[in-house]
Amino acid sequence: MTADVATPVVRSTVDEGVATVTLGSGRRRNALTRTAWTTLEDVVTRLGADPGVRVIVLRGRGGTFCSGSDLTEWAGADADVVEDSFARMESAFRAVERCPVPVVAVVTGVAAGAGCQLALACDLRLAADSARIGMPIARHGILTSPAFAARLSMLAGPALTRELLYTGRLLDAPAAAAAGLVNRVCPDDTLDTVAVRLVAAIGAQPRVAVLAAKQAVTAALAPVRAATEHRPTPAVSLPEFRAAVAVFTGG
Repeated sequence: MTADVATPVVRSTVDEGVATVTLGSGRRRNALTRTAWTTLEDVVTRLGADPGVRVIVLRGRGGTFCSGSDLTEWAGADADVVEDSFARMESAFRAVERCPVPVVAVVTGVAAGAGCQLALACDLRLAADSARIGMPIARHGILTSPAFAARLSMLAGPALTRELLYTGRLLDAPAAAAAGLVNRVCPDDTLDTVAVRLVAAIGAQPRVAVLAAKQAVTAALAPVRAATEHRPTPAVSLPEFRAAVAVFTGG
């Protein structure tokens, strides 16, 4: 086994062709800073280029997947910093989508906001029974990008996507599976076992065939991804966003 500690909040290990990327420190439900998003992009890109890697598993530390971005770093931030943060997030999501090998999200706790988008960018999602997933971003004055909407609607359809974006409601794991946002739901105590079996099933196939399968699906999705590549509006409405950050940080 080889190990690489990229940053304190994005760690990767590779063992017999399976790369595991672990998010967060276990604090703030693994909310990531803008630096961490860039590191995640770099780690996924590097692992995807490694001919010895057959599957990447993405998971959170300490019982939760990822609650999104760390709002504390936006306290007092100007518009340019906020826009840069959202650009870094989107670059990380795109890196996962472009990665030539399958990326499997193992979702525990919560996958919300940018954490939800990260899970949806993965090829497959396994979720613990107790997990929740959704996009409660409108209350923070965050303006939904076409890319955010597309990741939801391609899996759950436009009607449910609208409801989740308009209300900020989080789906529990069984509802998320019924909506198509999660491939499989497992009891919390069997999630790791199911993940190992799924990864082993992927790894048992000829690597070239699996890569071709991902490339084929990626090609089918390319028109939507290309159409949503550029954000036509600002990332946030600053007055509401700053008020929400101030409430969150006690400022």
